Amino acid sequence: MGRFLTGRILATIPVMGVVATVVFLLLRLAPGDPAAILAGDVATPEQIAAIRTRLGLDQPILIQFADWIWRLLRGDLGTSIISNQPVAKLIGERIEPTLALATTTILFAIVVAVPLGVLAAWRHNTWIDRSVMALSVIGFSIPVFVLGYLWIFGLAMELRLFPVQGYSSLSQGFGPFISRLVLPTLTLSVIYIALIARITRASVLETLGEDYVRTARAKGVGERSVLSHHALRNAAVPIISVIGIGIALLISGVVITESVFNLPGLGRLTVDSVLARDYPVIQGVILLFSALYVLINLGIDVAYTFLDPRIRY
Repeated sequence: MGRFLTGRILATIPVMGVVATVVFLLLRLAPGDPAAILAGDVATPEQIAAIRTRLGLDQPILIQFADWIWRLLRGDLGTSIISNQPVAKLIGERIEPTLALATTTILFAIVVAVPLGVLAAWRHNTWIDRSVMALSVIGFSIPVFVLGYLWIFGLAMELRLFPVQGYSSLSQGFGPFISRLVLPTLTLSVIYIALIARITRASVLETLGEDYVRTARAKGVGERSVLSHHALRNAAVPIISVIGIGIALLISGVVITESVFNLPGLGRLTVDSVLARDYPVIQGVILLFSALYVLINLGIDVAYTFLDPRIRY
């Protein structure tokens, strides 16, 4: 296990190097000039050129890349072109809403989707199974932003059960904190409930046909114990895999959801930075998301050995 972990951690170095290179080149080669945005619409070419020189954007791409990598190796993510603040500080100020939304979303999705998937597999080819699968198809079909506006209209504007937009820190009280996360969590979790429920159903359904499940039933083991201890436990590996994929996919969903509900998280920071062509902030956020993705996949691989003793590295 120790050798496996060491190898996987070392393998992240070239992965992050490729991500950093691709992100840097895509941003520099894409149309748009942050110096022109800073200078304004009435700026002269000389003023724009002066800003480009001050920001170092007039240097060759290789020199800019080497300078950025050197600062990155020293733990410096750079300074925002627009706000002139350290990127690490901006990320630190915005990471709480994103982590809170991601945590509540994935926990709610697991609590709802896994029982639904097990129930659909247990009642295979019944109206329960067909209903769960129909809900999964609907969950995949509705765009996140459309669902968000539907929740806002129904639960916030009509029934007035929850605030429409904004974020309240946990330090300001659990009630305001959770009330402002309910609608974003409901919006973002629907697609993950659909995904996890379908995979859970397929995996548990396959496990229920195994010989050891039939043996357990023949020995008089209760149906609840058969489902929880025999079927679900042995079907856990693909379920954990899709949960990990769901956590990684939260990155794209958070960007849209935070924009709809005006949450000051990393998603909104990414959108604002892209619109302003703020290269250092975009690079820092994408590198952070990439590192989290790699760590999540590593954690999933390690979890396999605990879920299935037959797996050894």
